[in-house]
Amino acid sequence: MLALNGKRSDRSGGQGAVLGHADDRWVLPRPMRRAVRFCVSLATGRIHIPAHVGTFATFGFLAIVGVYGMLLGGHTQDVAQSTTAAAGFAIENVRVSGNNETSEIDILQLLGLDGATSLVALNVDEARRKLEQLPWVESAEVRKVYPKTIDVVLKERQAYGIWQHGTDLSLIERDGSVIAPLRDNKFASLPLFVGRDAETAAAPFLDQMAKFPEIRSRVKAYVRIAERRWDLHLDNGVVLRLPSGDISNALGVLARLEKSQSVLERDIAAVDLRLSDRTTIELTADAEKRRQDALDARTKALKKAKDQT
Repeated sequence: MLALNGKRSDRSGGQGAVLGHADDRWVLPRPMRRAVRFCVSLATGRIHIPAHVGTFATFGFLAIVGVYGMLLGGHTQDVAQSTTAAAGFAIENVRVSGNNETSEIDILQLLGLDGATSLVALNVDEARRKLEQLPWVESAEVRKVYPKTIDVVLKERQAYGIWQHGTDLSLIERDGSVIAPLRDNKFASLPLFVGRDAETAAAPFLDQMAKFPEIRSRVKAYVRIAERRWDLHLDNGVVLRLPSGDISNALGVLARLEKSQSVLERDIAAVDLRLSDRTTIELTADAEKRRQDALDARTKALKKAKDQT
């Protein structure tokens, strides 16, 4: 019994020593144990690695680094364009329609189409916004036609008249919006509006003038006075001074005078229609001199006749 007890005591003491030694060891954290086991198995050859895995891994690493570099440097668009253009998607044909005043060269330069631009990488929304910045373009539509063509459809603004402000001449739309500076005589037949506020007041005024086509056809310039009324400069140099209100009545009076007396064909400088109860006609300097000479001659003749009697 004593021997048996002694052996048990030795076993027990031995196990206690082992346990005490195990408690003193450093143990890896649980998440790292699997990685360590894998590394040990890989080093001892217990895991089989297929051929060319290292090569593919290297290329994959380089690809990831390249993509990261493109994103970081902002060259993604350039790389995509070069790649797709080399693959046969370079833009070679540009079909433009609706452009009467906008040149195709301006369109190509604005979009940066140089023969190497990729159709795949082209941003149609950005291209449309760029085209709508051109002076004559009201709206634009850009469509891709694979593999090498784009369609550009423009809607251009319509010139309504010429606006002179100071010494500058500009083409304007019906609502008075400025389109572009006047560069040539192509639009010389459009009505000329002069003065401050003339561009915005032009269309409503011409709508009233439509009732008097004979007078309107002879107007060379519509001059805005003090942002209240108009002076009309006719083709023969006569100036019609209109009131600030009731323009139709004033032009009606002038139309009747012209029909009955051909007043606009006479040697006059201006017709003042600003007062509703009277019409004042201003003679030219030569006509005034002739009139004065005629009055002087008449006075002399009357005086001579009186002396003879």
